[in-house]
Amino acid sequence: MTAQSGKKKTNRTRSGASAKGRQPRSKVAGKKTSRKSAAPRKWVVKQRSQRKTPLNRGLRRLFTGLLTLSLALLMVGSALVISWSVALNERVVARFSGALFQTPAFVYAAPLELYEGKALSMQQLHDALIQAGYRSAQNLDQTGLFARQGQRVAIHRRGYIGPQGQVDPRILHLNIVDGQIDQLTDVRGEPLGIDQLEPVFIGHLYPNVREQRELVSYESIKNEAPLLIETLLAVEDRGFFEHSGVSPTAIARAFLTNLLSGGRVQGGSTITQQLAKNFFLTPERSYQRKAAELIMALLMEWQYPKEKILEGYLNEVYLGQSGAQAIHGFGTAARFYFARPINELQAHELALLVGMVKGASFYNPHRHPERALARRNVVIDVMAANGLISLTEADELKARPLGVVEQGQMRARHPAFLNLVRRQLSEQYDRQALQTQGLRIFTSMDLAAQTALEQATSKLDLVEKNRGLPAGSLQTAGVIASVRTGEIHAVLGGRDPGFAGFDRALDSRRQIGSLIKPVIYLEALRQPQRYHWLSTVLDEPLTVTQAGSEDWQPRNFDRQFKGEITLLDALVDSRNVPAVRLGLDLGLDRVGMQFETLAQRPLGQRFPAMLLGSVQASPLEVTQLYHSLSADGFVTPLRAIRAVVDQEGQTLTRYGLEVSQAYDRQSMHLLQYGLEQVVARGTARSLQNHFAPRLRLAGKTGSTNEGRDAWFAGFSGDRVATIWVGRDDNQPANLTGSSSALPIWAAAMEPLNLAPRSDRAPPGVVYRNACLDEGVVVPEHCPGVAVPFYRDYPPPRIDYCLGQSDNDQEKFQPSQEGVFDRLRNWIQ
Repeated sequence: MTAQSGKKKTNRTRSGASAKGRQPRSKVAGKKTSRKSAAPRKWVVKQRSQRKTPLNRGLRRLFTGLLTLSLALLMVGSALVISWSVALNERVVARFSGALFQTPAFVYAAPLELYEGKALSMQQLHDALIQAGYRSAQNLDQTGLFARQGQRVAIHRRGYIGPQGQVDPRILHLNIVDGQIDQLTDVRGEPLGIDQLEPVFIGHLYPNVREQRELVSYESIKNEAPLLIETLLAVEDRGFFEHSGVSPTAIARAFLTNLLSGGRVQGGSTITQQLAKNFFLTPERSYQRKAAELIMALLMEWQYPKEKILEGYLNEVYLGQSGAQAIHGFGTAARFYFARPINELQAHELALLVGMVKGASFYNPHRHPERALARRNVVIDVMAANGLISLTEADELKARPLGVVEQGQMRARHPAFLNLVRRQLSEQYDRQALQTQGLRIFTSMDLAAQTALEQATSKLDLVEKNRGLPAGSLQTAGVIASVRTGEIHAVLGGRDPGFAGFDRALDSRRQIGSLIKPVIYLEALRQPQRYHWLSTVLDEPLTVTQAGSEDWQPRNFDRQFKGEITLLDALVDSRNVPAVRLGLDLGLDRVGMQFETLAQRPLGQRFPAMLLGSVQASPLEVTQLYHSLSADGFVTPLRAIRAVVDQEGQTLTRYGLEVSQAYDRQSMHLLQYGLEQVVARGTARSLQNHFAPRLRLAGKTGSTNEGRDAWFAGFSGDRVATIWVGRDDNQPANLTGSSSALPIWAAAMEPLNLAPRSDRAPPGVVYRNACLDEGVVVPEHCPGVAVPFYRDYPPPRIDYCLGQSDNDQEKFQPSQEGVFDRLRNWIQ
C-alpha cells in the first residue's frame, strides 16, 4: 500500500511540477483521476492543440471556394467547348456531306471534226490547236502537244468527257494537201474514218462574280499530275498522311522560330487547318479563331478520309486575282497562268503554283516576277531535297523563265453566244441548277467562225470614215448558222465582242428594210399560174390609201422610176415601188403569213409599210428568216446547244434536229436563184470581189429611212449569216446595206471554207435561155441568161434571137398576161 501510494504521489508531484505556475485541474464530479482516464485526457489535449483560429478558418473557406469555383468553371467551360464543338461539327458535316463546291455550268464549243476530204488549211489547223491550248513540241510524250513536218502534222489529242461518254487520249497523224485533209491515221498508221479535237471551254453560265474555280479530283491529280501532290506536301505539310489534323511538332517549331525572330515568320498550320480556315473562318488573327481552326481540323480528320480533305484543298486554295474575281484552286490557276490543264504543266510551272500558296499576291508573277522567280526556285530546291527531281534537273529548271501567259481577265470570251445558250437552256433548266451543279453544256459554236465574226468588226472604222461619221459612233451585230442543221456557229453582240452588256444580236429589234422583199417574191413564185421571174410589174408612182391615216406614197432609193420591169430585175435592183405593188396584189395577210412561217415568230398587225421592212426584228430573227430561205423549203428552229451532261458524265438532254417542210423545193429554188442574181449583178455584187463565182452566193441587202440601219443577209451552201450596222441612238447615219453591212459580212465569211451552193434543179424545174431586157425566152443559141421556171408553167417564148431585124418585136407574142396588164384591167 505504502509503496503504491508513494508511487502515485510521485506521479502527481511530476504532474504538478510540469504545471508549475498554473492552477491544478479541479476534479470532475468529485471523482479522483485514475490511470484509466489518462488516454481520454490526452485526446482532449490533442483536440485543443488543433482548434481553428479565425485566420485558419478563412483560408480554408477560401481554398474550398476556389476549388469549387474551379470545378464549376471547368464543368461550364467543358460544356461550352463541347457545345461549341458540336456547332462547329455541324458546319463541317454540312459542307462535307454533299458537294464541297457549287460550280456554275461549263460551256464548250463544238469540237473540230477531222476526216479525209475535209477542207482545212495548215494555217487553220494551227490556229485551232493554239486556241485549244496545244503547244508545238518535238516529242509527243504528253497530251496537248503537236508536231509538224512539212505537210504532216502529229497531234497528241487530249481525252475528255463528251455527250458520247469518256473519250480517251489519242495520237493523230494528218496529211494536208491543197487545203484539205488527204490522210488521217492513228499512231500505228491505221486509217481513221473520222476523229475530232476535244471541245474547247468557252465560259460559265451564271458565273460567280467574286471567284473562279475549275475543279480537279484527287484521283485525276494522283494519276495525271502526281508531282503536284508530292511538291505541295513537301512544302506545306510533310506529315499530312500521318498527323490527325494538327501537328504539335510543327506548331512547336513555328513557335520557337517566331520567338527567336521576334515576329511571325512561320506558321504551324497543317493543310487540314488551312482548309478549315479557308472553308469556315475569317482571316483574322485571334485565339478564338485559332481554337476553332484546331477543333475543326480535328473534326474533319476524324470523319473524312485524307484524300477528300486534300481534294478540297487543291480546289480551295487562293492563288491570285483576276480583276474582281479570285483565282481558287490549282485547276483554275493552271488555266489562268499557263492556259493549259494542270496535268500538262511541267515541273517548274508546278513549282511556281505551289510557291504561290505562301502568298499569291506577294508572289504574283505578273506584278512581281522577280519575287515569283525566287520563290519558284526555292520550291524547286525543296523538290530536289526531297528526291522528287535530281539536282541536275533542278539547276536546269531554275534557269527557265516563269513562262506565264499574258495577264487577262477571267471573263467569258464570247458573252453574246453564252447569252443565247443561257436563254435556250432556261426552257428546261432553272437558274439554280445552272449555277450550282457543274453541268457541262456542249454547244454548236464554231470557234473559227466566231473568231472571224469578231475580227470582222474592225471594218467599222473604214465604214465610219467612208460615211463621214465620228469614230466609234457605229455599232454592229451578227449571227452565223449552219444551213444543213440550223445550228448556230457564231454570235456577235456588239462592236466590242468581249463586252457582256447589251446583246444587240438577240435584243436589238430594228426595222429590216428590204430584207423582207424575198418573202413577197416567194409568195408570188408559189403561184406559178400567175407569176414567174419574167412577169412584169409597174415601177411608177403609187399612192396607197390607208383607212384612218394619211395616204402613203412609197419611193425608190434613187427617187426614180423605170416603168414596167420584170420581177427578177425588181428584186435584183431592190426596187421599192414594184415590191409594194406586188405585195398589195398578193395580199398583206398572205405575205404576213409567209413571214411568220419563215421567221418562226409572230408579225402582228399588217400594214402596207411592212412590205418595205417597217417590221422590226433582231439579227437572230433575221438569220432564222434567211435560214429558212436557204434550206430548200425546210424550216428548222435555230439552236445553239447539242447536249447537257452532268458532273458524272451522264447525258441529261440531247437536242436533236427539228425539221418541218413548209415549202416545196421548186418555189424555194426559184427564189434562191433570184437572191443569187442579187449577188451576181445586183446590190450585193461587190461580194464578187471577195468570193469565187463557183460558190454561187445568195443574199439581200437592206436599209431603212435616212440610213439608220444597214443589213446584209446571205448564204452559201453550208452557212447563212446576217450582219446589222447602225447607231444605238437610232439617229440618221447615211448607211446602206451594200456599203456598211456587206463589207463586214464579207470579212467574217471570207476566212471560212464556204461550200458552194448546189446548181442542181429539183424535179419540176427547168432552166430556159431568157432575154432579161425583153422578158422572154429565146432559143438556146441566142444571147441570154439561164433562168429557172416551173416545167408545167412555161414563160412567154419566141423562136428567134432578138435584135436580128426590125420585125422582131412584131413576131413576139407574149403567152402570159403581166402584172401591169392585170392591174390596168382591175382599175378599169
